[in-house]
Amino acid sequence: MTAFSNSPASGFQEIDHTADWAYQVWGKSLAELFTHAAQGLYALVGVELATEPRVVRTIHLTGVDSESLLVAWLNELIHLHESENLGFDQIEILRLDGAALQAEVRGAPTQQWLKDIKAATYHNLVIHSTEKGFEATLVLDV
Repeated sequence: MTAFSNSPASGFQEIDHTADWAYQVWGKSLAELFTHAAQGLYALVGVELATEPRVVRTIHLTGVDSESLLVAWLNELIHLHESENLGFDQIEILRLDGAALQAEVRGAPTQQWLKDIKAATYHNLVIHSTEKGFEATLVLDV
């Protein structure tokens, strides 16, 4: 059974938002930011995974920029939960540039998913470059 931590040391932290659900995410690289965004999503919904059967998926996405890829990435993970009841605790970003993402994810069926999420949104989404890497604030439509 896998549970995800929601702490500042994890690379993501929930923040207050008036209508929807928001969290801040950061990483030393864009790949780490995308990984932390997925881990933050799973932590916020309180996901717990079954121990078996383990599954592997390769995800290929395209976008016009890093922000559109980030939204597409999170929405693909939400879709895999809704369509196949899957969550992922091992994420490897194989390719990430301004127009394409390829990732291999490993996980299992979800035993617990506490909050329904309609979609990740573009609301005020900007990936900022910082001294330490990259950061963004994500808003989820619930």
